[in-house]
Amino acid sequence: MFPRTSLTSLIVGLFLLYVLHTCWVMFGIVYTKPCEKPKSDSCIAPYLAGKPRLQLSVYTALRPNADGGHSLIHREEEFDVNTRFERLVNVSLPKKTRKNGTLYAMVFLHQAGVSPWQDPHQVHLVTQLTTYMLPKPPEISLITGQDEPQKPDQQKQSSDSEQDRPVSHWRSRLTVNVVSENFLFDREALPGDVHRYMRVYQSGKKMIYLPLLFVDELSNRVKDLMEINSSTTELPLTISYDSIALGKLRFWIHMQDAVYSLQQFGFTEKDADEIKGIFVDTNLYFLALTFFVAAFHLLFDFLAFKNDISFWKHKKSMVGMSSKAVLWRCFSTIVIFLYLLDEQTSLLVLVPAGIGSLIEVWKVKKAFKIHVIWRGLTPTFLFGKLDESEKRTEEYDTLAMKYLSYLLYPLCISGAVYSLVFVKYKSWYSWIINSLVNGVYAFGFLFMLPQLFVNYKLKSVAHLPWKAFMYKAFNTFIDDVFAFIITMPTSHRLACFRDDVVFLVYLYQRWLYPVDKTRVNEYGVSYDEKPKGKSHKD
Repeated sequence: MFPRTSLTSLIVGLFLLYVLHTCWVMFGIVYTKPCEKPKSDSCIAPYLAGKPRLQLSVYTALRPNADGGHSLIHREEEFDVNTRFERLVNVSLPKKTRKNGTLYAMVFLHQAGVSPWQDPHQVHLVTQLTTYMLPKPPEISLITGQDEPQKPDQQKQSSDSEQDRPVSHWRSRLTVNVVSENFLFDREALPGDVHRYMRVYQSGKKMIYLPLLFVDELSNRVKDLMEINSSTTELPLTISYDSIALGKLRFWIHMQDAVYSLQQFGFTEKDADEIKGIFVDTNLYFLALTFFVAAFHLLFDFLAFKNDISFWKHKKSMVGMSSKAVLWRCFSTIVIFLYLLDEQTSLLVLVPAGIGSLIEVWKVKKAFKIHVIWRGLTPTFLFGKLDESEKRTEEYDTLAMKYLSYLLYPLCISGAVYSLVFVKYKSWYSWIINSLVNGVYAFGFLFMLPQLFVNYKLKSVAHLPWKAFMYKAFNTFIDDVFAFIITMPTSHRLACFRDDVVFLVYLYQRWLYPVDKTRVNEYGVSYDEKPKGKSHKD
């Protein structure tokens, strides 16, 4: 018969297959097979191989097909495919655009001295210079009631329009790329992602493809957006150009499509912007490292979740376990969930946070031995009794929280008062949630200390769920790598490193207090206990 395979081994095996498959797919994206016989009719030659004189022209229009007129905003006369440049131009906004309308940019690459509208060998792309986003809610000082200073037109606009109505925003950057290498494509093995950007014409018996023009949508970040109002007649636009390799172009096309797909599945503009930041602000090699780090993070998250559920499912005694730490984790996860709800985060982020909160509530129920009895629609909560060993652990836990409260409460209260006076919020509820979240981020690791104190008093760590703990510890070090790679707030970056200190103390206690098999383990039983069974004679 087949040998019995554990669920963990099966998960790790599937994970390795997934990583190998992803590496193969990424290789297929970056590498493009060239045409092996350059003189054969099956090859598609580059138009740039003839080194033609080119110009880059950028027009604006109210419609993507230029119906209703177009305006030239910039023309690069001496355009060189291999020369990088950046130009700052002022764009006049039509009346329809100022009234919450849309404006498009039409980017042409054409022969020098020939109008792009009459050039048969021109290539062009159309992209939006505007996007719709909800305006930022006004924030006021909860003490004085004063709002942020606004222009008169902005005050009129905010009073006349609803806050939940999307408003047109200006994209202040336009990034253009052209593939500079003279790559010879094989007509029988033409990549599908490149095909939609390729224009081909017949020259005798040979097929010639025009320059591969690409507009980088990933460079459009939320931080660069500017809200458009009726009084704005013109806005600045930075037009930047750089050549791009064919492999990077194919990779960028797939990433752009992935971000678009995520938006279709419920990701907000803010969520998509954070993903864009990973690709735009990160080196390509760091990006590859990010993929492997994220994959292992997902694996350890799943294994930690599996072992954590298994541990608490069989948990019968709270000997050696800090019930205050369990209660704190439940409170902190609920606070973070409410904070994400207040920030109107995507459902793809909210749903896992909500499930995590429910699991932490279930842990509290197990830790405090709570039984719920329903009498009609009225619930009655019954708390189980503690034995002598659990009472001893509870005494140490209460003593640790007493010492911790001398440091924790003044810090949290002073931080909340400071933010109330100097920071502006949408409402009192927003201030409460933000203050609680800041307390969780800044001082949440302190609630891991009572468990260290209980371990010190009991001189034992056998009661801890070490499998789940080790998976979470690996994720802690993975978070350290993310802290260097991904752009994040300084407080969150420091929160990644502070957990390392507590983890090292746990490891020291693991070495200092070897597992005593006469003590109870995480399932409330001792290794030296004899299994209960019917007595029998030999």
